[in-house]
Amino acid sequence: MQRILDPAQIEALATRAVPRLVPPRRDALFAGRAERLRQLAVRDPLGGYLALIAAIAAAQHAALGALALPPADPAALATARAHGMPLVPARGFVRGPEWQTALAAIAAAVAAVPAFPATVGAVCARLLAAAPGDLEVLADRLLAADGRVDDAAAAPFVVAALQVYWVALAAALAPGDVAAAAPSSLCPVCGSAPVASIVRSVAPYAGYRYLHCGLCATEWHRVRVECTQCGATRGVAYQTIEGGSAAIRAETCDDCRSYRKIFYQEHDAAVEPLADDLASVALDLLLGEAGFHRASANPLLWQPAG
Repeated sequence: MQRILDPAQIEALATRAVPRLVPPRRDALFAGRAERLRQLAVRDPLGGYLALIAAIAAAQHAALGALALPPADPAALATARAHGMPLVPARGFVRGPEWQTALAAIAAAVAAVPAFPATVGAVCARLLAAAPGDLEVLADRLLAADGRVDDAAAAPFVVAALQVYWVALAAALAPGDVAAAAPSSLCPVCGSAPVASIVRSVAPYAGYRYLHCGLCATEWHRVRVECTQCGATRGVAYQTIEGGSAAIRAETCDDCRSYRKIFYQEHDAAVEPLADDLASVALDLLLGEAGFHRASANPLLWQPAG
């Protein structure tokens, strides 16, 4: 006897078949991001800033290669998983000193690049001389998206070091360790907001949309044509710049008046969520003029509140 499934059962089975997570690749994440940023810097009005972030990403790759973290506490992981909580939460997680080692390596590497202006070297020197306690306070405020950050120029470097630390944590987890995100607008690994979403074109993720975490670079599945902020399915539209790349759009929501960018690998295989988000600020400006606000910011383009 052949069993016939109703539409609801078919949809449930299809959902289970979708790979829920795309883990970050320690060996390729930052190197690929650096290369993409260098490509974008050649033709973008913000080329100087993109070149700086490319140098930071290259330094992140080197710092991550030298980073060794102790294994996560199995009991803590089990408790977090049982309660549907982030496994290594950005807020409240007890960081080890390794992230500051990564920060020093990143600052020293960027300071050694002769092409950057003296102001970049001054920021690097300031970070290398900073007291560890002061750096911890700054890190806490950045992870909490706290506007009380006076040194906005130092913020991308600190965030970069925290990214190295959390990517190492996330990459050490097995996909089966991670419970489904609740709410699904936040990263199930670290609880941070996504910087953007991306529709992958390579198996086994081809055709599926994933939200990309701005901190640990974990990607988690989210159905398409749905607001990634409030979950609305009506009033969702896709905005782009006339004559711009087909790989870059903004998904806007009339219900909450927010948007996140969405990138399509089928139109540009090299597209990278964090890098291409930085290189498409013109789209942000147009959406702001149209009355939409970003659902979450790019962590490497820090601006104090107000």
